[in-house]
Amino acid sequence: MAKNIAMIGDRESVKGFAAIGMDVFVCDDPSQAAALLKTVAESERFAIIYMTEELFSASAREREKFTERPTPAIIPLPGVRGNTGIGLKRQSTFVEQAVGSDILFKN
Repeated sequence: MAKNIAMIGDRESVKGFAAIGMDVFVCDDPSQAAALLKTVAESERFAIIYMTEELFSASAREREKFTERPTPAIIPLPGVRGNTGIGLKRQSTFVEQAVGSDILFKN
């Protein structure tokens, strides 16, 4: 069974993702992000869940429950309110773990 891609974020940040075939979940209240993430991730319909960085941060405790599972991959993206740098920092950490050195940003 093929799995889908989901996008969770505020209304303005996610509206374009539906046009490219993603399942979109609107969450304008960061305090509701963890509950929505749990519902979407536990549905087992999604291989990848993108979240705006704001909601990604707000759902840290819930996200931790899915870190050891192969799916879904939960990936932060900047929202319309701007880039907080969370996504780049995570990418740098993953590359450093894989190759033993920060070859992307050299910080």
